[in-house]
Amino acid sequence: MIAQDGTARAAATDLDAAQRRTVLVLVLAQAVGAVGITIGIATASLLARDISGREGLAGLTQTFQVLGAAAASYLLARVMARSGRRIGLTTGYLLGALGAVLAVLAGAVGSMTLLLLGALLLGSTTAANSGARYAATDLARDELRARSLATVVWATTVGAVAGPNLSGPAGRLARSLGVPALTGPFLVGSLGMLLAALVVTLLLRPDPLLLARDHAAAAAGPAGATTPGGTSWGRVGEALRERPVLVAAIAGLAGSHAAMVAVMVMTPLHMEHGGASLEIIGVVISVHVLGMFAFSPLVGWLADRWGRPRVLALGAGVLLAALLLAALSPAGSSPQIFGGLFLLGLGWSCGTVASSTLVAEHAPLDARADVQGVADLVMNTSAAAAGALAGVVVSLAGYPALALGSVVLVAVVAGAAVAAHRATRAGAEVPGRVAA
Repeated sequence: MIAQDGTARAAATDLDAAQRRTVLVLVLAQAVGAVGITIGIATASLLARDISGREGLAGLTQTFQVLGAAAASYLLARVMARSGRRIGLTTGYLLGALGAVLAVLAGAVGSMTLLLLGALLLGSTTAANSGARYAATDLARDELRARSLATVVWATTVGAVAGPNLSGPAGRLARSLGVPALTGPFLVGSLGMLLAALVVTLLLRPDPLLLARDHAAAAAGPAGATTPGGTSWGRVGEALRERPVLVAAIAGLAGSHAAMVAVMVMTPLHMEHGGASLEIIGVVISVHVLGMFAFSPLVGWLADRWGRPRVLALGAGVLLAALLLAALSPAGSSPQIFGGLFLLGLGWSCGTVASSTLVAEHAPLDARADVQGVADLVMNTSAAAAGALAGVVVSLAGYPALALGSVVLVAVVAGAAVAAHRATRAGAEVPGRVAA
């Protein structure tokens, strides 16, 4: 018995060491990879408008990027389910870098088709960064799961805040190379994605998901060891039927992300209509991104301390305040747009950290990557639809109408919080640290 206890303690120590290394590597990858995701936010809608010549199509670039993220979320999850997190994340970053290069070429030749193709591939980097937050939970202890996830989300702050502020210098670099200034952010962003791929490829060892499976199999013994079987959709459907809290968590993810994307993608256009410069637009987007990521460790701590459903409900309240401020903002630069976009990011953080943690801790191990991939697929598909409708609403009724209309999505988040609270109070099983 003493020998068995000693073996168990040694195994736990090894897992804790592997978890610390995993989080450290993911933090580094997120810090550099985030530049690739966010640097083009301030200029994507403007580039699409200039190439197409129509303001109604300004949101298409972001919409296609979100669609690409939706498809890549599921496809990369399939890769991770079979080969582990390292190969899946590296694939996503490399595809995103290729998409950024295509966006630069699209601006140079004036091709909307090429721009949208590049945006689709850029979504792979978004999917990879989303997958990284789940990778941080594979080996995490129950009481630290939300904080582990939130730490990786927080790491995005480094590149994400710097990214939009590089829009001006990146534009000047692009002009010096003979391509449109609005393509400069994509050029610089591709370098960040390539660096993130290199970090993950070289340093994410051992692979956290594969190690979690090995540990669970060893703990269960030959009679209890299992491997993923059946079809991917079948495993996901079974998990959703058995654990209703997963449905609520996915709804919370989708509502939070869709509300954020719908308003965020049209903010640069709203500000430009009032004469705001590209630099000021970049600052506003940086403030928004700061709200998204900088406070995520606090959000994770609250989710571990108060419970995930309460933090999800808090996110709904913050998102509501953000939309009201955005609706009251005049065109151009204003205190309302700064405050609204900051709260929009903070509300997204609360909703995403709480919902993602629910998904991570309630998804069974043999279907973990598949459930997480479907969660992000639904999240990004909903956001893509919201982004596409955003351009139409703004062109027909204006930016304030878009902000007020997005309150419907906040209602979805609030409903998800109530459903998750009821499911967890009803005694929904919380999986163990690696053997869910």
